[in-house]
Amino acid sequence: MDFGMAFGFVFQDKDWLRKVLIVALVSLIPIIGQLVVLGWGLNVTRRVMARDPQPLPDLDFGNDLARGFQAFVIGLVYALPIILISGIFGLLGSLLGIDSGNTSDAVGAIYLLFSLCFGLFSLVYGVFLALALPAAYANFLAKGSLGAGLNFGEVFRLVRAAPGAYLLVLVGSFIVGLIAPLGVILCFVGVLLTYAYGMAVMGHLYGQAYNQALQNLGVGATPA
Repeated sequence: MDFGMAFGFVFQDKDWLRKVLIVALVSLIPIIGQLVVLGWGLNVTRRVMARDPQPLPDLDFGNDLARGFQAFVIGLVYALPIILISGIFGLLGSLLGIDSGNTSDAVGAIYLLFSLCFGLFSLVYGVFLALALPAAYANFLAKGSLGAGLNFGEVFRLVRAAPGAYLLVLVGSFIVGLIAPLGVILCFVGVLLTYAYGMAVMGHLYGQAYNQALQNLGVGATPA
């Protein structure tokens, strides 16, 4: 993987500012805009997977929205364990009167223990999601099927084939998280631009990690 390329490829496109600015403006649309931007970022992934020499795409609102929505569904399914356990845990707390303080010390201590266990589980599962979702998204793009993104066996196989590459994706997401707030320096427009730029960076890393996994598995690259 070329880690630095993921952060620099955007600026190699002569129309990068126009492309990124349009994506940034679309991100202002509530909910729909976020799905479009996600789909656009995954279009970067698709192009990198296909070895496209110009991986930074123009915004394609309809196709990007469809792609982003499908990716949202994939992410939601992978996040279900956390969502369900969190809901059950919150309901249990209400039934036991934890929020109001109307509970015994013993029950409170047990609930605290379970809270710590849930916190640890959430941390571990969060790392798992950060490793698995990029592979799930790429498998979905490669096969053109929502089911491919939910094929846990194939997804885990990709991660196991290139654990170092997917760890670099995790590092990249951390760095992007640090870059995004820097847009505050350039005021509101800067925040939007760094957000769109961060999605492009992550899309590039997703594609590189998938190609690395295929290479390690001895499989050819995804055709354009």
